[in-house]
Amino acid sequence: MALEHSRETFHTIVIGGGQAGLSVGYYLARQGRPFAILDASQRVGDAWRKRWDSLRLFTPAAFDGLVGMKFPAPPFSFPTKDEMADYLEAYARRFQLPIRSGLPVERLTRAGSRFLVEAGSNRYEADHVVVAMSSYQVPRVPAFAKELRPDIVQMHSIDYRSPRQLKPGGVLLVGAGNSGAEIAIEVAREHPTWMSGRDTGHVPFRIDGLPARLFLMRFLFRLVFHRLLTVDTALGRRARHKMFTQGTSLIRVKPRQLAAAGVQRVAKMTGVQNGLPVLEDGRVLDVTNVIWCTGFGNGLSWIDLPIFEADGEPRHRSGISTDEPGLYFVGLHFLHSFSSTMIHGIARDAKRIADAIEHRTRAAEARSGEMTSDRRLSTAGV
Repeated sequence: MALEHSRETFHTIVIGGGQAGLSVGYYLARQGRPFAILDASQRVGDAWRKRWDSLRLFTPAAFDGLVGMKFPAPPFSFPTKDEMADYLEAYARRFQLPIRSGLPVERLTRAGSRFLVEAGSNRYEADHVVVAMSSYQVPRVPAFAKELRPDIVQMHSIDYRSPRQLKPGGVLLVGAGNSGAEIAIEVAREHPTWMSGRDTGHVPFRIDGLPARLFLMRFLFRLVFHRLLTVDTALGRRARHKMFTQGTSLIRVKPRQLAAAGVQRVAKMTGVQNGLPVLEDGRVLDVTNVIWCTGFGNGLSWIDLPIFEADGEPRHRSGISTDEPGLYFVGLHFLHSFSSTMIHGIARDAKRIADAIEHRTRAAEARSGEMTSDRRLSTAGV
């Protein structure tokens, strides 16, 4: 006999309880309609707590607060990942957001005119669904990783915490982006370290320097990243294409710092030879540790709706689905602007989506009112 599942109905379901989901929740709460935020983690902020121990944000505290609540730190300090996690937890508590923790969503589909959200034995129906998740969901590791010798310690950057996890001997960081560079600097203090991959460029100033504090941060964050580099401008569309095809520049770490730390830059890893990493130039590295800094997939395969491009990215216009009315996204790479995945840029995206939900709701209520009025006139014989 099939197991019966009870269903709850909401006006809106938000999937994801990180900074994107909380920001959407802030605006939905002001609209006064029933909604719930479903989060896979057991505790708000856990996605931050699980990052490597020494991680600090790339943006100063002045730009790290969500709408309605400043970040409680000196404005030009760079919060730790645990401080960010605790802030998100305090934010959810302050605004009494309806979060249901420990509920990883397994399927999103249609149930008649509503969406059906399945999370374990829980079923939820909603007129609107906001997928409020970042693009960093499913770690990507090349297929040839399994060919490495079994005595080589290997892990994805999402599982790296500190050098204590590593064996004595050399470390290869596969991937030369921000995560690879930051971890390389740290492990190079105790291990011979190589970083494999194409040079993605770097920000040509210190993000914690005085010029950045006085001018560059505000100019970049508030004007360039937030206003100029958007999907509405030719410059923004070119930047978006580059982000998706070439990655982003190094933000905190500079090439000279990598060299000073003893990190050796090497060619892209292309395979395995005799159980060891082999590079594009044919060089074989005899290392005892490999850390995959090879990025993530968006992890949206649980959405059982015809909304995806061939590359697996959902079709949308600044977060509003172009295929499924009532479906929205917040938190994805370059959703609307370069700042869409930055904490200070999420509020604008969240408000746009909340406003779209309100507009669609009011339009539906108006149509319903007209239909009711027409039925009454028909019944009265008019």
